Amino acid sequence: MPPAESSPPVAAAPTPDAIAAHSRTSGSQVDAAAPRPVGRRRWPWIVGLILIAAAAFFIVPWVRDVLTSVSTDDAYVNGHVTQVAPRVAGQVTRVLVDDNNFVHKGDLLVELDPEPYQVQVNIAQSVVDVAQADLTAAQATVRGQEGFTRSLRFSLEHAIEDVDDKIATLKLRAATLEAKRATLTKAQADFERNKPLVAKGAVSQQQIDAYMEAQLVAQADVQQALQGVYQIRVALGLPSKPEKGDDLTEVPADLNQTFSSVREAQAKLMQAAAALGVVESFNFTPQQLIDDFYKRDPKKNIDTIYDQLLKDAPAVKQAEANLLRAQANLDDAQLNLRYTKVYAEIDGVITRRNVNPGNNVVADQSLMAIRSVTEIWIDANFKETQIGTLRIGQPATIDVDMYGSHHQFAGRISGFTMGTGSTLALLPPQNATGNFVKVVQRLPVRIDLTDYDPQKLPLFIGLSVTPSVRIHEEPTGPNAGRFLQEPIPVPMEPQPAAATTTAKPERKP
Repeated sequence: MPPAESSPPVAAAPTPDAIAAHSRTSGSQVDAAAPRPVGRRRWPWIVGLILIAAAAFFIVPWVRDVLTSVSTDDAYVNGHVTQVAPRVAGQVTRVLVDDNNFVHKGDLLVELDPEPYQVQVNIAQSVVDVAQADLTAAQATVRGQEGFTRSLRFSLEHAIEDVDDKIATLKLRAATLEAKRATLTKAQADFERNKPLVAKGAVSQQQIDAYMEAQLVAQADVQQALQGVYQIRVALGLPSKPEKGDDLTEVPADLNQTFSSVREAQAKLMQAAAALGVVESFNFTPQQLIDDFYKRDPKKNIDTIYDQLLKDAPAVKQAEANLLRAQANLDDAQLNLRYTKVYAEIDGVITRRNVNPGNNVVADQSLMAIRSVTEIWIDANFKETQIGTLRIGQPATIDVDMYGSHHQFAGRISGFTMGTGSTLALLPPQNATGNFVKVVQRLPVRIDLTDYDPQKLPLFIGLSVTPSVRIHEEPTGPNAGRFLQEPIPVPMEPQPAAATTTAKPERKP
């Protein structure tokens, strides 16, 4: 048998102290042989740089905005609100819109029952027809009065001509009287010359009788002519014999203006002309009356004068006034009929509708409201310590809470309110009562939007916004760089002369 293999010697178990010593020796050898990792030394610096870059990215713009702009978080969107109300009372028959409906200017919103107002229109139209007929009748009456006045004017002229004719007749008869007297003188001379010749027989008795007859006839003719002169003088309103002198043809120079028949014709003409609105002085002579009448037309066209008198006649004017009043009532009735349809006055969105078909409404009762979607602005309440650097025209950036950081709106300052929010409150503070406490006041500043498109990004009234005004940029637009706007030029209506008074200097004691 082969010899048996001997088993290896069994090593003794290491003691704890030996294990610890071995660990220290092997660890020191490993640390000396393997280098320490580089990343463990650099990552704190990288994190620090990232934090510094992030801080610079966010803090530097904030610092720049703080130094170059003024902002406030006390701001909101504002806009015009139009109350929709009927102008007449009535029963609602139709309501064509509802809350949140978008409407355009001129859209029909509410319709009232038009039948009662149509009845009023019909009544007013009948009154207009009657007034029109009265005007036609008045014009016809004035036309007749015009013809009567024309005849009276001719009568006046005829009366003047008649007086002139009588004066001419007086002169004619006076001349005839003188001729008759001359014939009488000749007859007397013939008789006296031939009378002594009868005794001598040179002239027969028959011839002497003929001369005497001729003398008597001549005397009768003189008396006849004289009586004719007396007659025409009496017809002219004169004494038969002149008071002074023997001139039977002596008459006043203005007899054709003062004669009774002429004055009578003048009075009748003035009476008839008064119906045409022509009022003349009674001190006028007939010729002055006629001359003044012709002055009504530069060309002295009688037809033009009467046409104008027809238009200005009191009866025609009164009928025209009645027609105008009736027409005004008709227009008012037609206007009320049109008011039964209530239309939108602006573009906007319907809110607060509180009317339904069948409701009885009165004039000026609020039916609904229309909020404009285009006439939108920002009311920003800046602190009084911030107002000093703000001016009209400065650009602004508006952050709207509704859109967050997705969109910023652009705007510009357009005006400052003349009073802080506390003074414009319903109950303003009374500092004179002794309860005054100084606090920072806020002044409302209006900012108009310059890039607002309601179809893309609409803004709703009352939304909170944060405007930032860039105070170092040049103001632009109207009233740029000012606190107050320029006065709006308002056309002044001309004042009547009677309304203007001259201020008297104050009398000092």
